[in-house]
Amino acid sequence: KLARVNENLARKIASRNEFDRTIAETEAAYLKILESSQTLLSVLKREAGNLTKATASEQKSSGGKDS
Repeated sequence: KLARVNENLARKIASRNEFDRTIAETEAAYLKILESSQTLLSVLKREAGNLTKATASEQKSSGGKDS
């Protein structure tokens, strides 16, 4: 009976270790996605600012009239 309990315990420990590895891999992947998203957002904000500046500059040079 003790041997059976030990076998069950060993299987449960192995499963827990596998879950821990999976969780760690998932957390690492999530952090990479989060970092990429933040980088993309900052680039998008910068480009939106550049577009706004370019649009304002074009409107000034054309006297505010539509082309």
